Amino acid sequence: MVDQELAMYENVNQKFNQLPPDYPEGLLPAIQKEFLESKKTIVVLDDDPTGTQTCYDVMVLTSWDVSLIAAELRQKPSILYILTNSRSLPESEAIDLALEIGQNLKQAAEESQRAVVVVSRSDSTLRGHFPAEVDAVAGALDLAGAVTVLVPAFIEGGRYTIGDVHYIVENEEMVPVSDTPFAKDVSFGYRHANLKQWVKEKSKGRIKASEVNSVSVEDLRAGGPKVAAEKLEACANGSVCIMNAATYRDLEVGVLGLIMAERSGKKFLYRTSATFVPIRAGMVSGKLYVPQKEDAASSHGSLVVVGSHVPKTTSQLAYLLKQGKQQNLEVDVSQLLRPQDLSGEAKAISAKVDVWLAAGDDVVIHTSRRLETGADAESSLKINALVSGFLVAIVQGISVRPKFIVAKGGITSSDLASKGLSVQKATVLGPVIPGVPVWKLQGESKFPGLIYVVFPGNVGDEKALALVCEKFGGG
Repeated sequence: MVDQELAMYENVNQKFNQLPPDYPEGLLPAIQKEFLESKKTIVVLDDDPTGTQTCYDVMVLTSWDVSLIAAELRQKPSILYILTNSRSLPESEAIDLALEIGQNLKQAAEESQRAVVVVSRSDSTLRGHFPAEVDAVAGALDLAGAVTVLVPAFIEGGRYTIGDVHYIVENEEMVPVSDTPFAKDVSFGYRHANLKQWVKEKSKGRIKASEVNSVSVEDLRAGGPKVAAEKLEACANGSVCIMNAATYRDLEVGVLGLIMAERSGKKFLYRTSATFVPIRAGMVSGKLYVPQKEDAASSHGSLVVVGSHVPKTTSQLAYLLKQGKQQNLEVDVSQLLRPQDLSGEAKAISAKVDVWLAAGDDVVIHTSRRLETGADAESSLKINALVSGFLVAIVQGISVRPKFIVAKGGITSSDLASKGLSVQKATVLGPVIPGVPVWKLQGESKFPGLIYVVFPGNVGDEKALALVCEKFGGG
């Protein structure tokens, strides 16, 4: 965060009071009717597992075999997530992966005879491979002429787009996202919160700011779906359009406008945050999951694994550890960077964790808080991968089934699920607190039926991590 004495931000209520009132009519029933009649499945290509944070009763796949995707599509779900974890990869590898998954999805849709709507879900704080990843998906799915609709508003997390500027609410203030730590990300940093300028920046000038279209909050609230549809239909093929939004209702209006524009023959590809996904299907976004007694019916302890380094995570970890209720084990990242065989160290930690879990002790494993970075974005991603691989080795070596697992951070939660726990499929039960999804692991995983909490690094207040553990009977 920039120095608060050097920057003055608008109060969130003052900013919202300057806007026209919400569109007067709730549109979810109309959206759901249109969506069901279309007989399509929304397939979400999620660049890390936190994108499931607004949905409930949907399936997430961590593998993209054609047969696996086709089998799910034959069930005719409204929404299907495919976890790509591409945010952990260098751009060239992310492009190759997007092409592979896009081609597999195209084949699976043909085999299952199920039409799909494709959403590239990414970070509400604008970190990720844009536009490279979206362009690759468009190429694989024969959508080269589609309009890319950019919708980063994440209502549950206090991320809003107004006047084409993307904001994060911190301490009741509207902070342009370019003034936050997320903009300084070593792999995905940026300078602009104005999304037209951001698109120009991220496309390295290939897309001019003046060529980026937008649908404003005023368009949505005063004009409704009809004006939104007209604006979207007017977008040049292959262009980018920003969808501003500050409420769920704004997104409902925008989605119905998109559906109307699609009906006229316009093609769209979506790059969005998590809030957009359920609304596109006419579902309530962010419906909370209430933990059940059977979710954590075990005499064993729980396991929390923290890999994320963002300041929000560090403060949440400090608060959790201050309660003094868990066994605490720190992984020194600087030690991992020295040339050595780490397998013995990982096995020793796994054995220690097994003893604690079997005794009913709750356990927290976390990386050291000093951020280790490389000389450039790619080398920094390699450091992330090394650290994540060590955490994976620890979880692979654990033999005692924890009461539940909380994984903190996008790369951490993805790698622990797919590699550490051998998850291919999981049911998303819903968010336990806003923005924090709960998965139930399916049969082929290491611990079938286990509750697995995917906790994004950038969500929640200081007490949120402790609260989630408490809700499932840990800590």
